[in-house]
Amino acid sequence: QARLVESGGGLVQPGDSLRLSCVVSGLTFHMHAMGWFRQAPGKEREFVAAVTWTNANTTYYADSVKGRFTISRDNAKNTVYLQMNSLKPEDTAVYYCAASNAPMPIARYMYHTWGQGTQVTVSS
Repeated sequence: QARLVESGGGLVQPGDSLRLSCVVSGLTFHMHAMGWFRQAPGKEREFVAAVTWTNANTTYYADSVKGRFTISRDNAKNTVYLQMNSLKPEDTAVYYCAASNAPMPIARYMYHTWGQGTQVTVSS
């Protein structure tokens, strides 16, 4: 059974950085695209970033995080990361990682397996 476990969330001040990790087991990691989503209180879960599983490791980002967040993967460790810099209060949310078989995985419905999430709070 596939399992995704996120870690690295926490309480930080505006302008700080955090790195989220997601360790994957139970599926062929190197043959899945991986994505990060987030859900703030009272809002729908939204796409943040994704990385494909092809050799090109193409990445996609939501406009709201472009230039501040970086997604990466380490196939040897079955882990996907989300480096978040210049954090803003509006980045506060529960962050989820997810696995997809889609070639361009930028929508929620394209993902079939989800982690439980990790809380990120940006506040002064």
